[in-house]
Amino acid sequence: MTRNQVSGTSTAGTDRRSAFDRVWPAALGVLVAVATMFGLADARDVAPVLAASGLVYLAAAALGRPGAAWLAFGVTFVLIGVTKVVDLDPTPWMIGLAVVLAVVGLAAGRTRPPWSLPLQAAAMLVLGAAALVAVRLDVTAGGLVVAVGLLGHAAWDAYHHRTGRVVARSLAEFCGVLDVILAVALAVLTLSA
Repeated sequence: MTRNQVSGTSTAGTDRRSAFDRVWPAALGVLVAVATMFGLADARDVAPVLAASGLVYLAAAALGRPGAAWLAFGVTFVLIGVTKVVDLDPTPWMIGLAVVLAVVGLAAGRTRPPWSLPLQAAAMLVLGAAALVAVRLDVTAGGLVVAVGLLGHAAWDAYHHRTGRVVARSLAEFCGVLDVILAVALAVLTLSA
């Protein structure tokens, strides 16, 4: 007989909570990917997500708080959403915010360990540049740059989820699911056009 059976307490509530805790990051990743793909005709329109994916990691590293990545995701989500209404490219704004965060991180002395701010800044540079280049290429090449960039970032997410470094594991899981689904969907969209 288990301790809960002897005491008459139930673990049903905690089991349900644990199940929710295990699935919500991936479920949210699926939901955001589906919403992003809804009505999409040109994969290059998802290029700002590349810059956003680098920014959320950089924010966590610069602020020294893994949970800050979720706040940064919220900021990028709103910024990208606003640009659906206002004719504005969010990528340069996110790159500008990344520069500010990098300066804040440097001023706070967050140059160690090397896999934190220095590596995340380099990743942001690559992802931001890929986002800027993708929108200037033709539909096929630009769409494939975005898809490959997201697939590469999914590997980044998997590494950070496994090691528990820089960002909260829930963010790495969410972002990995989002990136893989978007990468595959964008490649199909681009190659079938």
